Amino acid sequence: MKHLIPFLKRKPMVSVIRLVGTIGAGGRSQLNDEALGPVIEKAFSKGKPVAVALVINSPGGSPVQSSLIAARIRRLADEKDIPVHAFVEDVAASGGYWLATAADDIWADPSSVLGSIGVISAGFGAQVLLSRQGIERRVYTSGKSKSMLDPFLPEKPEDVTRLKGILEDIHEAFVAHVKSRRGAKLADNPDIFTGEFWLGQRAIDLGLADGIGHVVPKLKELYGDKVRFARYGRKRGLFQRFGAEIAQDAMTAIEDRASYARFGL
Repeated sequence: MKHLIPFLKRKPMVSVIRLVGTIGAGGRSQLNDEALGPVIEKAFSKGKPVAVALVINSPGGSPVQSSLIAARIRRLADEKDIPVHAFVEDVAASGGYWLATAADDIWADPSSVLGSIGVISAGFGAQVLLSRQGIERRVYTSGKSKSMLDPFLPEKPEDVTRLKGILEDIHEAFVAHVKSRRGAKLADNPDIFTGEFWLGQRAIDLGLADGIGHVVPKLKELYGDKVRFARYGRKRGLFQRFGAEIAQDAMTAIEDRASYARFGL
């Protein structure tokens, strides 16, 4: 009933959004703007929060979805004049770090992994396997680049060159975003943008994070011991709550596991 009495001072409230998992347009376990949009909007608007905290544990993924999620956070932060703080758990790498830079400051554990500011594209080639099985791949196109990097055909040098050019363009956009968000905080070190990653204190030394800090004690330090927390995150489906996996998500789960494994997690 206290909230109905206007002259009673309410304790400050911080909205806490959990951003956990790989970033991609598909898969129930992945972070994407479509699924997170309503969650983020609610976190910024419900209960008049004094701040929003992002709890991040992501090895990255889709650069587009990373950009969309981060842009939504920044738009709401600017519109509502609400500060945003990021807290890195195990990892905020690649697209996960892109999400972290949506915050005004970034806090990490000494063993958190941060960075990996680069772009990767991975695939497979199965043309030898098909040939051994006596299977011939037949592809017909109306444009010479329409079958670019077909995994069932031999790799073409011109396709690889074109793909690397695309990856460089994405990388440049990533670098520009990080520089615009971290600015003068970044150390003058060319290794920052090579795709390399670092643990907490070294990341702080390079300007990728602002300090060592965990979500509850740091927010109490910033907003007082009586600060309240409103927690937001994606709701898990029935099968996920009981630990079951849908067959069509099996490959996504394997790829997610591989993404974390790159950082020793």
